Amino acid sequence: MQPLDDIRVLSLGQFMSAPYCTMLLADLGAEVIKVERPGVGDPRRTIPPYPEGTDAADRLGGGFMAYNRNKRSVVIDLRTDRGRELFTDLAAEADVVVENMKPGSADRLGVGYEALSAVNPQLVYAAISGFGQLEGYRGPYTERPALDIVVEAMSGIMQQVGFEDRPPQWTLYGLADLYSGLVTAFSILTALHMRERTGEGQFVDTSMYDAMLSLNERMVMLYSFTGEMQPRGHMRHQGPQGAFEAADGYVAVNIPNDPMWARLCEVVGREDLVEDERTATGPARAEHRAFVRTVLEDWLADRPKAAAVEVLNDHGVPAGVVQTAAEVFADEQVAARGMLVDVEDPELGPHTFARTPTRLSAAPEIDAVPAPRLGEHTRSVLGDLLGLSDADVDALVADGVVATGSE
Repeated sequence: MQPLDDIRVLSLGQFMSAPYCTMLLADLGAEVIKVERPGVGDPRRTIPPYPEGTDAADRLGGGFMAYNRNKRSVVIDLRTDRGRELFTDLAAEADVVVENMKPGSADRLGVGYEALSAVNPQLVYAAISGFGQLEGYRGPYTERPALDIVVEAMSGIMQQVGFEDRPPQWTLYGLADLYSGLVTAFSILTALHMRERTGEGQFVDTSMYDAMLSLNERMVMLYSFTGEMQPRGHMRHQGPQGAFEAADGYVAVNIPNDPMWARLCEVVGREDLVEDERTATGPARAEHRAFVRTVLEDWLADRPKAAAVEVLNDHGVPAGVVQTAAEVFADEQVAARGMLVDVEDPELGPHTFARTPTRLSAAPEIDAVPAPRLGEHTRSVLGDLLGLSDADVDALVADGVVATGSE
């Protein structure tokens, strides 16, 4: 039994945030029905990279494959009256709807929260947008379009990434999308728990800007306490923290307090620096960071990174190898945790993706059903949930209301 195998989710998600949210739910057993528009479906289907050896007709974007496993695809044209009726009928049979359309788009199509909750009062309707849209919390940016890097910049995160003498840098591709998807999944589960007590669904409003600002909590705290912005590229109140060069790569070290600094000094044979005025406190070490870097890199210079990390960890100093993708794939800890999932596509072969991180002692391993072809499940979903016959679906296909995987 999977934890969410009694939950049905309708997804109007595309690109990254909503698909990642619904993949988290799907990996925990929820039935996720991905409703896509006719033609290309989710635009990420056609965004490279593509599996090697596939021709244009068989191409499927790697990003789409990664975030849409364990889902079913239904194609419905929501621009048609009949298409909107079908979606509304599906929503009446669902527990959750997730979308990341521009604010107001779902309402204009007639499939927003008010319309759907009228036919299913128990529905949890989750909307992800750049700046949020819940009444009472709408701001001047509500209608703005937003992609990942925009809210990463506005939240202050980008201002802290990189080096002071260079422009701000983005962090990780899709970080804002993925974290917003994670926040939305958590919020959905919270709303479902509330439904158990109230019998009613509700609107879940995720602002990507809110999510990234909450992730950047330390900036808020520092500015509140000191009136200062964390400098780009180094810490002001503690250290050392960063990547330090070893004989064959880099080692990441984080020293948040003085006792841990004393342990590090013992490892590198510089016990004199425990009391040295340049390094005795976190602020002093931050101020003299160039000197501290020289001390650490002199010790690391003739040591392989893995061996250095082992010694540091043995002495209670948090450290880790700065790994490449190849090293992550070969990491024994990654293997022990089962964090790389092999998904076998019947046409495109096996590919490896990152596992969602939730792990429960009483739940089985997640399924690894490949991402669906566009409209692959239109016929079965409309038949199973709405009782439509093959002839009914054929008529809808002929009218351009739906499409199936075979058309």
